[in-house]
Amino acid sequence: MNYKKLDAALAMALNQVQDPDERSLVVFIHTQPVADNSNAAAILENLGISGITGKKDVFSATLSVNEIAKLSEQSWVQYLKLSQKLRLVDRQWDPKSISVNKY
Repeated sequence: MNYKKLDAALAMALNQVQDPDERSLVVFIHTQPVADNSNAAAILENLGISGITGKKDVFSATLSVNEIAKLSEQSWVQYLKLSQKLRLVDRQWDPKSISVNKY
């Protein structure tokens, strides 16, 4: 595995996965444009990624630790980033609560 291509959050998450073959990590795959690279397109399609056309260079997928390790070794992969889980904010937005500094 090429850890230089992993962001810190992904590197830490890899250590917490129990089954290295289970697809449990949602990641962004930043690549060089893969439209002209049939090998890269085939690898991404085998991971379940569709819509590999044009100059698209960022893809998202739910991957296993082993798949991430293989991707990190590909020369056309620039880096892999763990997707952060979004959560809803419980409180209502109140425009009166914003203060503006006047100089």
